[in-house]
Amino acid sequence: MFYNGKRRPTVEWLSTLDGEAAARRAAGLRRELLPRDPGDPVVDLAGNDYLGLSRHPEVLAAAGQALLDFGLGATGSRLVRGSTAAHRDLEDALAALLGFESALVYSSGYLANLGAVRALVRPGALVVSDAHNHASLIDGCRLARQETVVAPHQDPDFVRHELARHPGRPAVVVTESIFSVDGDLAPLAELYEATRAHGALLLVDDAHALGVIGPSGAGGVAAAGLSGAPGVVVTATLSKSLGAGGGVVAGPRQLYRELLDTGRTFIFDTALPPAVAAGARAALRLLISGDDRRAELRDRARRAVDRLRAEGLEVSEPAGGVISVAAPSPDEAHAWAAACRGRGVAVGCFRPPSTPDGRSRLRLTVGVGVPAADFDRAVDIILKERP
Repeated sequence: MFYNGKRRPTVEWLSTLDGEAAARRAAGLRRELLPRDPGDPVVDLAGNDYLGLSRHPEVLAAAGQALLDFGLGATGSRLVRGSTAAHRDLEDALAALLGFESALVYSSGYLANLGAVRALVRPGALVVSDAHNHASLIDGCRLARQETVVAPHQDPDFVRHELARHPGRPAVVVTESIFSVDGDLAPLAELYEATRAHGALLLVDDAHALGVIGPSGAGGVAAAGLSGAPGVVVTATLSKSLGAGGGVVAGPRQLYRELLDTGRTFIFDTALPPAVAAGARAALRLLISGDDRRAELRDRARRAVDRLRAEGLEVSEPAGGVISVAAPSPDEAHAWAAACRGRGVAVGCFRPPSTPDGRSRLRLTVGVGVPAADFDRAVDIILKERP
């Protein structure tokens, strides 16, 4: 505690922080920032540029032109001076691809999720949230300050049972489509059936599915045949398959108006830079026509999983570009990731408390912008450096 009724000196507060940091270090939970240089030679199996669009010439050209047209930043919130033609065009294109009446672009996927949950969860509502949901969805549920029930992962029967226990009560079911930790796909059709039977809403974070699955890369909701379906709202980040930044909420026009008029994470936040919006719009065109990129991603993911399993590793079954490889402990996961980086391969290292099940793992992401030979070599190194 920093305060017990009397003001404590700063030195004691800092000593407390030092003690907590030491405890995290002893538990193998210390985090470090690792800046990368423009010419970084590391093979990237940690980032989320699934389709390799972040450095595509058409994307960079569109962003560069907008940079010249509008300058570095948006200069204000969307409702002040931050909205540009680049934002409008991106929103129209996202709404069309996702199959909804409207789409609203935020400066990050995190803020989009906070805004969507707050708008959908009204006073007295019940929230049913999958245990493996991303931190942004969890924080959105907390900020909504309504009763939240954490559903066991991938358990539509539990969701049905929980909704049935509260007949007539407003409810929102919250899930990812492709989950960010293990890369598995939510049973969206079953969840939608449950929500429709009980008059509930379904909020789906399509961050890791947009561009990767579904017709023209429209994501997991589209793959489940739920584009524009009544009672469905979709969020996504633009920082993964689009290789850009920002987030989006897509849904009916009434939700758009609600977010525009009352959404604090939209109203009071400086807008996404116009150059990023223009780059994302160019990337969206490439994403829609990128069936060959999606096929290559699926093939690489399959090959990697088969090789890792053949060596006795516990590996998730990927629905898209996320592969989870179990590690024995937080320390060994950290050492494994560090050894890979020492050999020129960047991998994700997920440890408690970031993992929903308390297990440690490496998370590998498949990006088709990585040369195929480098990708295969990276898998070799992951196997050679295993604990």
